[in-house]
Amino acid sequence: MSEFQFVRLGFGPDAVEYQEAWDEQRRVHAARFADELPDTCLLLEHPPVYTAGRRTADSERPLDGTPVVDVDRGGKITWHGPGQLVGYPIQKLPRPVDVVAHVRRLEEALIRTCAEFGLETSRVEGRSGVWVLGDPRQAADQAPALGGLTLDLDPRTQDDEFDARFNGPEYAPSNAGQRREDRKIAAIGIRVAKGVTMHGFALNVNPDNTWFDKIIPCGIRDAGVTSVSYELGREVTIADVLPVAEKHLREVLENADLKPRTIEKTAEESVAKTGAESAPKTVENPEAEKATA
Repeated sequence: MSEFQFVRLGFGPDAVEYQEAWDEQRRVHAARFADELPDTCLLLEHPPVYTAGRRTADSERPLDGTPVVDVDRGGKITWHGPGQLVGYPIQKLPRPVDVVAHVRRLEEALIRTCAEFGLETSRVEGRSGVWVLGDPRQAADQAPALGGLTLDLDPRTQDDEFDARFNGPEYAPSNAGQRREDRKIAAIGIRVAKGVTMHGFALNVNPDNTWFDKIIPCGIRDAGVTSVSYELGREVTIADVLPVAEKHLREVLENADLKPRTIEKTAEESVAKTGAESAPKTVENPEAEKATA
């Protein structure tokens, strides 16, 4: 168990500019590495801003030239803004850091947070973050087509490079709930430097999700975005969610059994190092160095 503190940087009219928060992250990161601070989670809202992780493709950025801040986290492009609870857990972890385990802990805390409001969320295999699962069959059988869209004619079933930005609101990420598709409610993107984490998560509480329609959120073309308020059909605010999120983040992060990532050598590596002729052949976790969005 490790001590964990929360710092509320600013919300609503006091929302924190992205660059200012990034500078504060770096300051706290350096202090945590030097053991001058305990593990710390910065919590805040940002004014509207698009940020692009290291894996963002040019084709995923806004088509109209809207400014994008390129950042040093993993993952792809996303949006931050009013109505979105952003958290930057700056935590010292045992080295070599198990990045995937850290992402899973953040997901778990956010899944528990949503559950406390009566909203069932989950993970999607191969995709980071927290999701509300869709049911395309229900969309076809029960939901009225949005803008004339029917699943039988959905061009995304035939085109892996389909771009919703060219094809109107019926395909927009913000309308995924009406289409009963999988939709992301919380994005996660992290960086680890010197064994200390940076960046973190963004939970959509009650934002204007049409901001996501200018980009390909997290580089995912066949799913959309949603919010706590949309899914519950009632207004939920940052003030409502903040203490609940703090509680579950503390439960999960403070009580985690932190372990270093296991790096298992291949047979060839072991033979080269020890001269042994029979070493167990194992494969290093291919996801361990990934950071996601």
